[in-house]
Amino acid sequence: MIINKKLRLFSAFRELLRDRFNLEEDKANENEIIDSIKKGVEFRGINLWVLIFAIFIASIGLNVNSTAVIIGAMLISPLMGPIMGIGLGIGINDFDLIKKAYKNLAIATVIGVATSAIYFLISPISDAQSELLARTTPTIWDVMIALFGGLAGIVATTRKSISNVIPGVAIATALMPPLCTAGFGLATGNLSFFFGAFYLYFINSVFISLSSFIIVRFLKFQKKTLLDSSREKRVRRYILIVVTITVIPSIVMAYNIVTRSLVDKKIQQFVNNELAFDNTQLISKNFKKVGDKKVLEVFLLGEIISNDVISNVEHKLKNYGLADIKLEVKQGVGDNIKQAMSSLRVGVIEDLYRKNEEIIKNKDKKISLLENEVNRLKSESFPVEDISNEIKALNKNLVEFTISKNIYTDFTKQKTDTLAFAYAKFKKRPTASELKSLKEWLSARTKNDNIKLIAQ
Repeated sequence: MIINKKLRLFSAFRELLRDRFNLEEDKANENEIIDSIKKGVEFRGINLWVLIFAIFIASIGLNVNSTAVIIGAMLISPLMGPIMGIGLGIGINDFDLIKKAYKNLAIATVIGVATSAIYFLISPISDAQSELLARTTPTIWDVMIALFGGLAGIVATTRKSISNVIPGVAIATALMPPLCTAGFGLATGNLSFFFGAFYLYFINSVFISLSSFIIVRFLKFQKKTLLDSSREKRVRRYILIVVTITVIPSIVMAYNIVTRSLVDKKIQQFVNNELAFDNTQLISKNFKKVGDKKVLEVFLLGEIISNDVISNVEHKLKNYGLADIKLEVKQGVGDNIKQAMSSLRVGVIEDLYRKNEEIIKNKDKKISLLENEVNRLKSESFPVEDISNEIKALNKNLVEFTISKNIYTDFTKQKTDTLAFAYAKFKKRPTASELKSLKEWLSARTKNDNIKLIAQ
């Protein structure tokens, strides 16, 4: 009895989960989904022009360090089409689609890098800004973003209703910035920038394709069959080769990125705990490989640290799982001082960009609000000097005059309103009809019927 009850509960829970996470609901027709993705694969005509324009926009955004401009470029980028097409083609055994998607992705990539390189060659700004620097080194987070972003993108593509997910995926997976950064590296001859950014672009592309393949197989799309069995076997073999070429490097890349991220974390902990000295400042650190050796290079400025202390610190590397790394400490002597100061300058600039960008944005907002308030007050105030000169010309008997808007309360009517108060002092008090004419003139001049004239 107890076992049956548990089975019923488990069955009910399973059905609940199946109902909640059901991807068949609101799913579009399979052929419509395939046709929609296939349309986005081809890079000619409008897609090609949009890509070029998007590359220029993204390059400008990276050049002037504008996040908003970069986001705009990502929103209009058509690069997702051939990448999702590769995943779809692998999922349904469509070798022709895979070839077409690979071809168009290669064309788009070459054109994108070339367009970006041309822009940076003619741009007067040649410095690498913080937005550009952020696209030169892939991390495990980039892999995860590409994977989950790709999953969200392909799921949204398979729906009947138009979804707002696709623009978000385009922003999250960020295909345009690394492609433009690769163009920057090519234009400036900085190969580390080029390969680092292209590496990031490749990772994003691979994992978006992998996501598309996973969802296509999860939704059980019908695989393409060929009448010729021998040709079908050959096509499947080609697809297997393509999948292997795509997946194995991605696994290796993911492993290397995870490993590097863990090492970077350990290095940061080591530096924070063991290289903190009272009268000496850590300027920069650099983890690199020299042949078969792993080296952690640090630059220090200030009081010279003795070799005994450095040796003792180096022995502590094993406590952080970094026993295979050699510590090299450079303390700002000879040519090292130039490198240290250069690293310091770059670090300071990057830090200023990161820390002050939000402050600047907030200041811009405050300035905008103040300008709007000033403009509002100007629109609500009267040109007192002009009105005074005009009314003096009309009435030579006038001695003093002013006019302004004020808040008043009528206690008898329990009413608070805005009223224009005008004060006029005369050598000789005008008649009632003259005061009435003066009030009518003020109403016409100020375009305000709610005026109270106080004459003296």
